[in-house]
Amino acid sequence: MTTTPARQRLRDLLDRRELIVAPGVFDGISAQLTKRTGHVAAYMTGAGVAASGFGLPDIGLVTATEMADRVRMIADALGDIPLIADADTGYGAPMNVVRTVRAYDVAGVAAIQLEDQVFPKRCGHLPDKQVVDVAVFEQTLAAALDARSDDNLLIVARTDARAPLGLDAAIERANRYAQAGADVIFVEAPQDTSEIERIGREVDAPLLINLVLGGMTPLESAARLEEWGYAIAIHPSNLLMRATFGMLQSLCELNASDPAAHLPTSPADFFNLVGMAEWLDLDIRYARKDPSWA
Repeated sequence: MTTTPARQRLRDLLDRRELIVAPGVFDGISAQLTKRTGHVAAYMTGAGVAASGFGLPDIGLVTATEMADRVRMIADALGDIPLIADADTGYGAPMNVVRTVRAYDVAGVAAIQLEDQVFPKRCGHLPDKQVVDVAVFEQTLAAALDARSDDNLLIVARTDARAPLGLDAAIERANRYAQAGADVIFVEAPQDTSEIERIGREVDAPLLINLVLGGMTPLESAARLEEWGYAIAIHPSNLLMRATFGMLQSLCELNASDPAAHLPTSPADFFNLVGMAEWLDLDIRYARKDPSWA
């Protein structure tokens, strides 16, 4: 397949070795506004799609088909602006990953992000995450790399190992994934500046960092991130949180109530606005059922 202008543009931006700042988009208007305000790239946030498109928390409830539909619409709205698109765990075994990558490829994304969490995954800035074995995720990467029709379609490999296994394990995984062929490496949720710097020094690949409002990672400046060797900084929550604040304020003005009771201060607070507590209660309830009852 001939490469697209958006994919070539992302390659060219990476070659400049200047930090690419990618706002988080989740619907048509956020994509259009990102393009019209002069941003050079965008990031389709899975958390934003889950919340805005389906009223769901980012805990693995949105399907591959639902995500692929949203990818097509956002990529079309962005036009030649490169879209880095969240594809969670790839939605299953390697053959499922192949189908996911093919769908995102046809939609015209410039990069696909895949992660090494156990399914169902959780937002990277929530507790209690689990990761698969390194070899299992290397199979995911192999499937993704083989499935793409264009080498300019970048594969972003994300590891969530920092929280459950520690930073050493996360860095080891990051380098393994780079050696397996991933184009960009994403170590999720470093917890302080020293960890951000260490990842920059010790991971031998173009690096992506995730800057979530109220999340676990310090919100460092673009200048410092570039100095430490990062290639891409995604800001998945900025547009979503401001839109949420605006909606809460408007709704509470209509019935003369106080928006302060609803305003989130962390990712967990935000996801509780779309039912996370109730969904996790269901997960706990059915996890305790005796399968012999069937």
